[in-house]
Amino acid sequence: MRTSPLLFSILAATLMSAGVVSAQAADGKFYDPSNAASPTGYTTGYELYRTIGCPGRALNDTPCKVPAEADSDGDGVVDSKDKCPNTPAGRKVNADGCELDRDGDGIVDGDDACPDVYAKTADGCPLAAAALAEGKPAADYAAAETAPAAIPRRLVLEGVNFDYDKSTLRPEDIAIIDQNAADLKEWGDVDVEVAGHTDNRGSDKYNMGLSLRRAEAVRDYLITKGISADRLTAKGYGESEPLESNDTDEGRFKNRRVELNQKK
Repeated sequence: MRTSPLLFSILAATLMSAGVVSAQAADGKFYDPSNAASPTGYTTGYELYRTIGCPGRALNDTPCKVPAEADSDGDGVVDSKDKCPNTPAGRKVNADGCELDRDGDGIVDGDDACPDVYAKTADGCPLAAAALAEGKPAADYAAAETAPAAIPRRLVLEGVNFDYDKSTLRPEDIAIIDQNAADLKEWGDVDVEVAGHTDNRGSDKYNMGLSLRRAEAVRDYLITKGISADRLTAKGYGESEPLESNDTDEGRFKNRRVELNQKK
């Protein structure tokens, strides 16, 4: 006796239904599609089949709600991408979730009483300035001065980095550059060098050109934010001044950067 096509159809439907029921019996948990090797971070077809394992829903229903990633310190950078997960509330951070240090003196802005002046002191202010604030003669502190107040200011655009072989600004960097533009206005009418940098991949000649294009991209944007073009000069340094080791992807990414340096 031959089995009819109808019987096969009923059997297949029964098996599929059992599979869906089994997948949906996960006490509220749903299929985790994470896939670090995928360009999107998910397995292929994730958005199409996200109802799999979602209790009470068939395959083509509205997808399950994906829980929002945790941001324990509330700095706007989710824990999985936050390299400084315990940042105090209200502090400004870069794309890695770490506090900004605009003047590059090693004291984060939230703890730096003079965040735009390079000074290797306990509070981030030159000692002479601290003396005057206390009503004491600045000369009393001259011997202990660790950084002259007139030192040219340097501003690393923390979190503003470029994709490999690119000189275009990333959308997520715009807010950081906007803040840097506000800081530049506080510097007063001083000339500033916009310095571009690359990682060590590519020839020296090519990297010099690429770093200059990156500097020009930031310079052009700063001009749109009201910084006088006469104050800004773009210069490329290629791969000659790395911040991090070029032996890792993370180090190379951080080296693809732009800095703002007050001219002497």
